[in-house]
Amino acid sequence: MKNLSEPHDRVKMLRQVDTSQLPPDGGDQFNRLIFEKSPYLLQHAENPLDWHAWNDDTLDKARREDKPVFLSIGYSTCHWCHVMESESFEHDDVAAVVNPSFIPIKVDREERPDIDQIYMTACQLMTGSGGWPLTLILTPGLKPFFAATYLPKRSRGGMPGLMEILSKVAELWPENRDRLEATGDQAVAALRSLGESTNAAGEIDDRPLRLALRQYRGSFDSRFGGFGEAPKFPAPHNLSLLFRLGRRFGEPNATEMALKTLRAIRLGGIYDQVGFGLHRYSVDGQWLVPHFEKMLYDQALAALAFLEGFQVSGEPFYARTAEEIFTYVRRDLGDSEGGFFAGEDADSEGVEGRFYLWEPDQIVKLLGEDLGGRFNRFFGIIPAGHLDGGSIPHRSDHDFSVVDDRSPLDTLPDDMEKARQRLFEERENRIRPHRDEKVLAGWNGLMIGALARGGGVLNRSDLLQAAERAADTLLSRQRTDEGRLLRRWCAGEAAIPAFLEDYAFLVFGLLELFQAGLKQRHLTSALELNRQAESLFGDGDGGYYDTGRDAETVLTRCRSWQDGALPAGISMMVWNQLRLGRIAGDDRLTTMGERALRSSLGRIGSMPTAFSLFLSALDLSLAPATEISLLPGPEDRSGKELEQAFRRIFCPEAVIRSSPENAPQADPLADLSGKEGLLVCRDRTCLPPISDPDHLKEVLNSGFPVLS
Repeated sequence: MKNLSEPHDRVKMLRQVDTSQLPPDGGDQFNRLIFEKSPYLLQHAENPLDWHAWNDDTLDKARREDKPVFLSIGYSTCHWCHVMESESFEHDDVAAVVNPSFIPIKVDREERPDIDQIYMTACQLMTGSGGWPLTLILTPGLKPFFAATYLPKRSRGGMPGLMEILSKVAELWPENRDRLEATGDQAVAALRSLGESTNAAGEIDDRPLRLALRQYRGSFDSRFGGFGEAPKFPAPHNLSLLFRLGRRFGEPNATEMALKTLRAIRLGGIYDQVGFGLHRYSVDGQWLVPHFEKMLYDQALAALAFLEGFQVSGEPFYARTAEEIFTYVRRDLGDSEGGFFAGEDADSEGVEGRFYLWEPDQIVKLLGEDLGGRFNRFFGIIPAGHLDGGSIPHRSDHDFSVVDDRSPLDTLPDDMEKARQRLFEERENRIRPHRDEKVLAGWNGLMIGALARGGGVLNRSDLLQAAERAADTLLSRQRTDEGRLLRRWCAGEAAIPAFLEDYAFLVFGLLELFQAGLKQRHLTSALELNRQAESLFGDGDGGYYDTGRDAETVLTRCRSWQDGALPAGISMMVWNQLRLGRIAGDDRLTTMGERALRSSLGRIGSMPTAFSLFLSALDLSLAPATEISLLPGPEDRSGKELEQAFRRIFCPEAVIRSSPENAPQADPLADLSGKEGLLVCRDRTCLPPISDPDHLKEVLNSGFPVLS
């Protein structure tokens, strides 16, 4: 395998190539991907396969030459994508089969989630499973007739080999293409039928929330935290829903499931104990051995859940973890202009996890016999190791069976913290994993929201400023002259019409910025982008497409309802509109959000836990409309302390109105001038201004059980 692990080496080297001097096909040294910006595509620019990017010229070429398309979809931090490249795509004998008989196309799924979604759905329909790398063979009209994920070069262990499959298709295509075309037609018909039904109406009530709570209880791992068996994904949006269910139904058990899972994640190997931040998922049930890639969206969603854990419990442990995640993101994923890169690879020096693994002798040599020995015991560094002979630091002192106790976990012992810092400094001398240096609008929107909320909850002005800088950067460089949002910024170029998730996640981030900093321009931008999203993606019937009406349609316009690693775009749209309506005092937006809720509630069926953010929006819709206005009194210390007290209370239905003048009045003649404190209005009825933090907490918890 080529060494992809030196810091951005291969991609940076290729970006320095003077492409103006190359022929249109890349020449003998490179294929056409040398002209692309995507780090993933550039990783394949030296392959002997005649890779093409997905564009009109390539698709016209497939139709003109009447050749099947060999489509490979992945992303630059994907371990098994690297394996398949090393085993197959770097070899001339594979190129000798592909190049004469196929049009080979590479797609970065993070740049083009629309292409990935349609063909991932096809793979799931055809094989019952999916994943990356995603491998398909299409007709010249782009209809899939073969689908798989990772394939070895040659058949082994009952798994078909890429060479055998490609050779067979090359043989069948001239003589038996009707059979292959028929398979493609069936796949397309199935894909289109999935998106035809736009409405699955249901009533806005709490039944789906109650069913979700029962399902979480049924699948909860009471020993290790999390849900189900291995592999385990953090899925922080599930934990955020559990906090809401605990509050709504007065169920401490729901809250404890979420808190226990957060604690287990933070103390396990899935969390980078040395440099902070979450890895992608745990391959085991104990949160010990992770898949080591680090994605921006995982950091954002996890930080939000840890902040809510702090609000719910009051324990500094959760606040400190959120701060650590922000430290990692700003240090290792920040770009020079304020945005945030997509993620870091699992591999370094061609080996998954090598950057993060330690051996006992290494640590003793670094720290000395006494401190090194204690560090090894504290963080579970053992001679046998956990992966390829290396150990994954984790809190070995932690007993999962008592994870719900209130033992002080918010800080490391002083000697262990100093040792951790020394290990971090030493680790910085290692060859780092590859970093995917593209800035995606939606993922940045989530991080902007997490940083902004962190700034408010933790009283950290630097976090709020980082969120504001990222938002300003994104809105200035990732929009067309007409204001249309673009998904990707990379190597000085903005491109690709943004998708529903980009708009929805960025609106979320701007709303959190407004709530934390109260600058009107952030609310104005959120309202404008929400209007654009409604126009571009709305179907006029309460539903939404994932792609804009002005963008390319691949086979059919897809719709996503269920959450995955990321919440579904429609779920965030509903959440945003309900909050926007209350913040801006616009009942039309609230009505639109409720209409979208009703139009899709019937889809939840018997699996509500697959719709966690959608159910959080349902919880918001059912909660009493709670609007907070900051009264324009003197800028004294007591007023600031009251505002800070509000931000530390877990009350997800409460929003700060754009101005106290817009607040509904219990007495229309009430004079609020000169008053200070907080004005709390519930269901259009306002209480007298509140100036005591304890009274504020009592009021905000009225109507819901107060959690101890």
